[in-house]
Amino acid sequence: MEPSLVPKLLLLLLALSALAPGRAAATGVFQVRRKFPRHQGAGPGGDEHLAALRKHDGRRHGRLLSAVDLPLGGNGLPTETGLYFTEIGIGTPAKSFYVQVDTGSDLLWVNCVSCDTCPRKSGLGIELTLYDPAGSGSHSGVTCGQDFCVIANGGVPPTCPSASSPCGYSIAYGDGSSTTGFFVTDTLHYNQVSGNAHTALANTSITFGCGAKIGGDLGSSNQALDGILGFGQANSSMLSQLANAGKVTKIFAHCLDTVNGGGIFAIGNVVQPKVKTTPLVAGMPHYNVNLKAIDVGGAMLQLPKSIFDTRESKGTIIDSGTTLAYLPEVVHKAILSEVFAQYVDMSFHDVEDFLCFRYSGSVDNGFPVVTFHFEGDLSLNVQPHDYLFQNGNDLYCMGFQSGGLQTKDGKDMVLLGDIAFSNKLVLYDLENQVIGWDNYNCSSSIKIKDDKTGSVYTVDAHDISSGWRFQWHKSLFSLLVMTLLTCLMF
Repeated sequence: MEPSLVPKLLLLLLALSALAPGRAAATGVFQVRRKFPRHQGAGPGGDEHLAALRKHDGRRHGRLLSAVDLPLGGNGLPTETGLYFTEIGIGTPAKSFYVQVDTGSDLLWVNCVSCDTCPRKSGLGIELTLYDPAGSGSHSGVTCGQDFCVIANGGVPPTCPSASSPCGYSIAYGDGSSTTGFFVTDTLHYNQVSGNAHTALANTSITFGCGAKIGGDLGSSNQALDGILGFGQANSSMLSQLANAGKVTKIFAHCLDTVNGGGIFAIGNVVQPKVKTTPLVAGMPHYNVNLKAIDVGGAMLQLPKSIFDTRESKGTIIDSGTTLAYLPEVVHKAILSEVFAQYVDMSFHDVEDFLCFRYSGSVDNGFPVVTFHFEGDLSLNVQPHDYLFQNGNDLYCMGFQSGGLQTKDGKDMVLLGDIAFSNKLVLYDLENQVIGWDNYNCSSSIKIKDDKTGSVYTVDAHDISSGWRFQWHKSLFSLLVMTLLTCLMF
């Protein structure tokens, strides 16, 4: 999606705490930028931006909903392209790489110097870099006989000429894009958090993919990045590698501030605020939860029981990387009917397939709250100002969309994007396999506990000016606290 105005929102500060007693606490931070804003608002380019939002979400869902298990040597784990990207340092000496941060995928991979199809320029205003294993003094190859190769292959030894052969990967996405290459181990650089507002340089060893060939949208220079940083649950993810080494806990949280811009994104043991949680559905590659009911302004919707199934291509996924929210057609129609029940004479406009209308008052006073009820008595209240967004003077458009318009595989699925989670702290506790949230002032701060020392650190939200640039050694790549930073336009 390429709107004429592309603000780069949300820079995030990240840090994690130590997991096992007796090990050094690994704390640090990295910065993540958001590729697309949630709203374009009034002004030129608004309609084009609506089309861009849908196009982006459509591509993302093609990856998210592609139920493809692709083991190594021709297959790989399902993944998706996220909305956020960060700058990280890799190798010795360290070089900077811009990678998408994606909670729905598992592997960290960057484009390799041997890649002929990889883009050399990016329309995002960043300088691309190709990873050169031979140019790093800390690089080592990964062979088919090593544990990581088996883990990344779903626990099954891959088919290779010999155990000493390079461990390769090949991932094909549902939208037709792909990446193929081999695994390497090298040094990842980050700033270690040593206290409130204090950091020190640190590094750790990480295994990741070196992409030798990419295809589809991943090769487009308009939105090109150096790779993808997967933040999924699999043992091959960077988060899992660090946690398995006893360096971090598998807990993270984000708080997206749509009032002032920026917010907070934290990874580690969040001790304040406390949030109520709901169980994650076991055995799912994404963050699936059990939806029990939906009400609009207190009126419970009468929906088919099949809507609440958790089978393949059904159920509910929490995904802040998706901009809007997508619902099965029967749910979409039921919500629209209740939301506009008192406006039977309202005139609606079709703007790039969005349902839009004129309204001069406060939408929070004129429209009802939509509430999703989950297992464990956890509710998600979506305010009118979140699901109805401005696209010009007194023109509002509906952020709830029909999933059938995006992909046939997702037509029966509830996919809740960041319009549902703005100005809420969302906690992903993978240690206990739960997810939770609560309304929160995302321009304030949270508290993270260092499990080894017992110290509690305050992490503030941040905004950054449009002229700011960062180098890897100045960026806040974290292993204890991650703070979301903000509204940038290149």
